[in-house]
Amino acid sequence: MMNQQTIPKLTNRKVKKLVGLLPLLILAACASPETAIYEDKANAPDPASEAESQGGQVKKDGRSQSNITQSQPLPVQQSAPRRELAAKESREGISPMAPAAAPPDFYSQETPNDSIAAEPNFNTEEYDTIDDNQFKLVKKEALSTFSIDVDTASYSNLRRFISEGRVPPKDAVRIEELINYFTYDYPQPEGDRPFSLTTEISNAPWNQKHKLVRVGLQGKKMVTENLPPNNLVFLLDVSGSMNEANKLPLIKSAFRLLVDELTEKDTVSIVVYAGAAGLVLPPTSGNEKDKILGAIDQLDAGGSTAGGEGIKLAYELAKRFYKASGNNRVILATDGDFNVGASSDAELVRMIENYRDEGIFLTVLGFGTGNFKDAKMEKLADKGNGNYAYIDNLLEAKKVLVTEMGATLLTIAKDVKIQVEFNPAKVQAYRLIGYENRLLAAQDFNDDKKDAGELGAGHSVTALYEVIPVGVETDVKLPDVDDLRYQQNNTAPSANNSDELMLVKLRYKEPKGTVSQLIQQPVVDKGLPFENASNDLKFAAAVAEFGMILRDSEYQGDASFNEVLKLAKESKGVDLEGYRGEFIKMVEASQGLMGKK
Repeated sequence: MMNQQTIPKLTNRKVKKLVGLLPLLILAACASPETAIYEDKANAPDPASEAESQGGQVKKDGRSQSNITQSQPLPVQQSAPRRELAAKESREGISPMAPAAAPPDFYSQETPNDSIAAEPNFNTEEYDTIDDNQFKLVKKEALSTFSIDVDTASYSNLRRFISEGRVPPKDAVRIEELINYFTYDYPQPEGDRPFSLTTEISNAPWNQKHKLVRVGLQGKKMVTENLPPNNLVFLLDVSGSMNEANKLPLIKSAFRLLVDELTEKDTVSIVVYAGAAGLVLPPTSGNEKDKILGAIDQLDAGGSTAGGEGIKLAYELAKRFYKASGNNRVILATDGDFNVGASSDAELVRMIENYRDEGIFLTVLGFGTGNFKDAKMEKLADKGNGNYAYIDNLLEAKKVLVTEMGATLLTIAKDVKIQVEFNPAKVQAYRLIGYENRLLAAQDFNDDKKDAGELGAGHSVTALYEVIPVGVETDVKLPDVDDLRYQQNNTAPSANNSDELMLVKLRYKEPKGTVSQLIQQPVVDKGLPFENASNDLKFAAAVAEFGMILRDSEYQGDASFNEVLKLAKESKGVDLEGYRGEFIKMVEASQGLMGKK
């Protein structure tokens, strides 16, 4: 009989082979009663030798892993700065244009033998459900209110999926984050205002009967030398789940870039967490780079993930060395897979909100694949008055931590809300494209206790509305709402006499303020044909159209990959950093994956 103690030593592949050979083994046992199968460990086959014979690799636990074909990264034309960084990445052993080490494709693994299935890989990535915003009737709901969003994680996460040869899940596509990944030619603010406001109206390229309205905010830019002193706590996940090339090794390379930008006026601490949280580097001056880099270089991955304990320790450290006139921030780098300690979303959110109210903000950087917890990380960043980015390669780390350092680390306006009032004499229905998880109630706009998004130095925010003018017969389904019995909803005479399409209102607070300030600006439709629209509106429309195709939105109308490519190429512009050119390559790769025109 088979010794039960040896069964755990057998791989799934071996068990399936044994099941297939069971009849022969029974016959053999009958013919030779002395035959035994793996009666002791010494007689069991060596996993290493078996894996070697199958062309695989041996993991630390002795299991074999079949070779997996990895998808090729998207080809991207590199600018001079990118070529320089690519050379550095090559020296670091990290691929510049794809995730640091392309993870296995969970959906198309090759099996060594048609009759024997490979051992499964498990994908536990988590994304919150997103339902497209519906069209609203202006006569029933004239106000549209939402919080701004400067996160960009969805875009780089999509790039990761596509570079692996996979179509991203629908709920991983947040259109506002795709649009806000790019910068636009908005003017710098004037006077004491922290941001400028720009609007533009033209036709919607996917439905020519509809209008497309762009609302853009541009935060005041600051050169690195003028940034206030930083009190930064690097909170790094070193649990066992981070022991992959596109996780902890990429984190270490990314933070080296940030350390290079720090000066003597900055302070850095490093906290790590695995089975327990610990202090790796006490508060250290930013000019002691060798000491900081040495602490980063010694990090190794192992253990379970006590994320809640790590967050608490990091915040306590930031609070203890708080800079009254500086930027106090925790930078969390993780795959989001918290499984030990205070790990419920509600517990973590309450903890982060308490420290947020004390002036300590949070930046969340996501890494890795397979167990990536997007929903949790987005929620933590939102509640921590911070931002959320996904780092899939060293170039993205440079964009977030070096090129956009001020936007990532320095908040210039908090609790920024937008409320749009539509003129019922001009607009019969409207739809906000994206921002589904940023919607607010109308009364929240004037409620200074209601939390909203933050704007960093140099950040730009773009929102698009699809508008159906009065008198236009549309092919989209509009809400069917009965008229009220006890009151009438009459249009004011001033609305009929006005050429205003809508009124845009914004509220924001100073970073340490408690009372909001109001900005208002009416928007007039000048009848601008889409072919005469700005390159920024055309490019933002192309990105939105791409997102609607990936989400298979019911409102995509005549959207197509060919139209997206046409618009993106026409509006690419100077593109010094190559981001728009990379978008075009990503659209072309997506078109091939989905087999659409």
